[in-house]
Amino acid sequence: MKRTQNSNTPRLHHSSSPITIVSGGQTGADRAALDWALARGVPCGGWCPKGRKAEDGRIDAKYPLKETPSVEYIQRTEWNVRDSDATVLFSVNPVLTGGSERTVEFARKHAKPCMHLCAGDKTGADALRVFVEKHGVKVLNVAGPRASEEPGVGEFVMSTLDKAFY
Repeated sequence: MKRTQNSNTPRLHHSSSPITIVSGGQTGADRAALDWALARGVPCGGWCPKGRKAEDGRIDAKYPLKETPSVEYIQRTEWNVRDSDATVLFSVNPVLTGGSERTVEFARKHAKPCMHLCAGDKTGADALRVFVEKHGVKVLNVAGPRASEEPGVGEFVMSTLDKAFY
């Protein structure tokens, strides 16, 4: 799948690994995906707001994220969707709200495959594996609510990624 990027956009998939995990670095789903990838030697990266802004302060430098020109979360949300092959949204609650809703809108806008996994669905890992294979995903954007909005979403992300890919 050929991806068009402007000259200021670095390639997000930068290794021979079968998959690269991308997120915006926010607490909750985003951070859990990056922690999962770092712990398993899976390439990861993505866009974060200027100043490495997150709800708990500055995003730690251990996360290999590139800063957008804007401090607004919405730009990194769109750029992570745009520069990935597909997006998976994780949530504890069955209904997506706020930034997660916007992520789905950006996936539509950029004609990118998108799926939503909700905690409690015991087939989520299998569905994610099939989704990645079906769409030939090399760069997977992982998104979802922040930790303050949905405590427990991080654990759901990590366990699902483990079951899907390890």
